[in-house]
Formats: sequence, structure tokens, C-alpha cells
Amino acid sequence: MIYLDHAATTPVRPSVIERMAAVLAQPTANPAATHRPGRQAAALIDQAATEVAGLIGANAGDIVWTSGATEAINLALKGVLEFQDGGHVVSVVSEHRATLDTLSWLQRHGATVTRLDVDTQGHIDLAALATAMTDDTRCVSVMHVNNETGVLQDIAAIGALCAERGVALHVDAAQSLGKQVIDVDAMQIDLLSMSAHKLGGPAGAGALYVRSRPRVGLAAQIHGGGQQHNRRSGTLAVHQIVGFGAACARAGQRMGDEQQRLRQLWQRLWQGLTTLDGVVRNSPDNGAAHILNISVAGVHGAALLMGLTAGEPALAVSSGAACSAARAESSYVLRAMGREPALAAASVRFSLGADTTITDVDAAAQRTIAEVTRLRALAPRQEQAVLA
Repeated sequence: MIYLDHAATTPVRPSVIERMAAVLAQPTANPAATHRPGRQAAALIDQAATEVAGLIGANAGDIVWTSGATEAINLALKGVLEFQDGGHVVSVVSEHRATLDTLSWLQRHGATVTRLDVDTQGHIDLAALATAMTDDTRCVSVMHVNNETGVLQDIAAIGALCAERGVALHVDAAQSLGKQVIDVDAMQIDLLSMSAHKLGGPAGAGALYVRSRPRVGLAAQIHGGGQQHNRRSGTLAVHQIVGFGAACARAGQRMGDEQQRLRQLWQRLWQGLTTLDGVVRNSPDNGAAHILNISVAGVHGAALLMGLTAGEPALAVSSGAACSAARAESSYVLRAMGREPALAAASVRFSLGADTTITDVDAAAQRTIAEVTRLRALAPRQEQAVLA
């Protein structure tokens, strides 16, 4: 199996496992307790907060621990709207389902939502964003790196526009954390959702950065013991949080060299695939280095994915976001970019990571070409006409 699905989840790095194992090997108290073991556990969490905050240019006290980016997104969007008794939210049609489904929930509970369109590359129009904002707009929510195509939004420009209007900016950084430079002050980001398992940390750990100066009002969505200054109740999983911190520390040390290496692999993979007739690249040249999304004419999307994942060598790839695959639907992101439904359905996302090698990308290109050739030979003649 050649694993090329790092955008879905990354293997936990050995150094992260070591840090987590050291915590699990020792008796760990509840970090909310005031006795010595409790204070020791709290100190581990404080260290992790410093490591996570250091990766985004934030203060450690502005980190709220969650179970992942999905919970962080829910807390950000629902929290801001509830704190301000409703209002208007602006977002994008190509956002992750965690955002889109939360926006739909907010609409059913009285909020007004505007979803901006994207161009053929997946970018939003800043003029359209400016026009969409009203006196009632409470929050703008934009994904930094799209999880299907790797397109990068201009967060600094969006942040400047939001700051000028006095509107909170929420950024989904699940795919950009540890891969793109993030500076919450320079980019004027007010809320940032993060996930550990996208950069070599454990699944089940995430965080929400919440700006404290000026303070962003946030209504808690999980109630109970009042932990984390009443922003998110619940006993903290010390080992998970320590693993998240370790993953961020590692990513910060290696980010520049690693992204250069991944960009070279991305280009090599794409060059290998260009020999295939009817292939369309859905990822831009200047997008995230770890995501390459293609569509292939003249094949059935489900058959292509099954052939790639079950063949020899088997490729661990996806047809887009894992959540879309679970719903058995073609990519709404690609449809929003203007791709024909057949091409949107016949897409493959290759996502690279720390363990990806030149041998992996060369084998993936050869395997994809062979599988497409095999499927086209089996296809009816009318489907072959698509390539003419």
C-alpha cells in the first residue's frame, strides 16, 4: 500500500508517540485539580499550548482545546453568533462540511448566511466579500487551504477587510497548520480552527485560537465543569494535548524544508500524470504543496477509485474529502469551480506527507495511468468520445 491520503489523516510521528507514551506511562492527575499531580498535568498542557500557539504567532492563553477542527469550527461559528444574539455570517460554497453544515444549522436557528461563489481556480472575489458584508455581519468564515484542491485563499487581505469593517474573521486551518506560515496578528485572524491529526499528531485532539485583545466574545457550546475559563467544559486529555503540542513543535522546526520537498514531489507526480490523455488538474500551481487533485475524462469515478485502492500496488487515495465519500456524492468543491458533473465525479486526490518518497509518486503515476487505460478499454464507445 502506498499511502497518499495525508489530507484525510497523517500517521502519528514517532517523536509524538514518544511524548504521548511518556505521559501515559506515568500516573496523570486531572489538570483542573489544585494538588501537586494536578499542577504537574496542567504544566504539561501549558507547554503544549505554548507549542501550538508558537506555530501561529499567538499567546498560549488564547488556545482553547477541543476534540478536533470540527468541534473548533462549531464553537467558533455558533459561539460568536450566540454571544451576539444572532446576525449575519459570510462564508464560501467550497468550505469543509464542518463549516457548511454548521452554517445550515445556524440558518435553521435564525441566522442569515451568505455563501460566496469561487472562480475556476477556487478563489473568492474580495470585492464580492466586501459587498456581502452588512452592518449585521458578525463573522466571516474562510478556509485557508481547501482540503480537496489545495487552493490558498488570501487570508491577509480578507483579514484586513474584516478588520476595517469590525467583523470577526474565522479561519479553518486544518490543512494549513504546520504547512503554511500563519501569523494571527499579521493576518488579523480572530478565530482559528486547528486539528492535530493533519500534521502528525493524534486524532481526537484540536484547538481553537480565540483572540483576547481585542477580545472576541464566544458563547460556550459544551457546558459542565467550567474548564478553560468557561469556554469549553470537560476534563482535558493530557496525553492527546501533549501529542498535539509535540506535532506542532516538530512541524515548526521542519516546515520550510519539508514544503520545498513536497513541492518537488507534487511537480514530479503531476508531470508523470500529464502523459495521460484527458487528465485535468484541479489544483493550482501556487496551491498547497501536499495536495494534487485531478479529474480524468472517459472513466467512471467510482470504478477508478476502486481500481486504484484495490489494485497492485494499492494506492491509499481518495476522491476528495472523506466526508463527501461517506455521503457517496461527487465533489461539490469541483462543481463550484465549474467542473462538469462527470469530471467532478471522476476525481482523485493525491495528498503527500512526511513519509512520501520519489518512488511513491512515480509508482502512483504509473499505477494511475495503467488503471485509467484499463478502464477506458472496458468503457462503451460513447464514453470514449469524451476524449475526442
